[in-house]
Amino acid sequence: MAVIATVPSVVFKTRVRDESIGGPNPFRWQDRTTEELFAGKRVVVFSLPGAFTPTCSTSHLPRYEELYKEFQALGVDSVICISVNDAFVMYQWGKQQGAENVFLLPDGNGEFTRKMGMLVEKSNLGFGMRSWRYSMVVNDGKIEKMFVEPGFNDNCPTDPFEVSDADTMLKYLKSV
Repeated sequence: MAVIATVPSVVFKTRVRDESIGGPNPFRWQDRTTEELFAGKRVVVFSLPGAFTPTCSTSHLPRYEELYKEFQALGVDSVICISVNDAFVMYQWGKQQGAENVFLLPDGNGEFTRKMGMLVEKSNLGFGMRSWRYSMVVNDGKIEKMFVEPGFNDNCPTDPFEVSDADTMLKYLKSV
């Protein structure tokens, strides 16, 4: 697995609320680029296998949400959660989780995840292609620090969650 120095340039397909649309579903498509998300900013990113899955829902996302203000106090402009899920799934998951601070970024086609070298097969769980669990600090588009879970492999029989957690990230940010 090769480690890259900068985040790949991709376009994410997101949905944003637009009251001018009206009706029960006032959302429109909006493209978001990696340049827009990372240029001139220090961003904490964590990626996980899937919305609504057990570890992602009970530990991974909630703890980043909980520590958001501490990340901000350490000079982090935003916290982004990336998953190979579509915009509709990410929106509903965020609603169900009560995520108000962490930006849930859908990588529906897995393009960002693939270009990061983090796309793995999870057909043993019926998931298809998904992201390996990792976190990173991105400073103006450059990867400052990355924490990749051990055992990187297609159809991994376990779901390691040891180093991409919010507390490990907080400890790192406090140390620099």
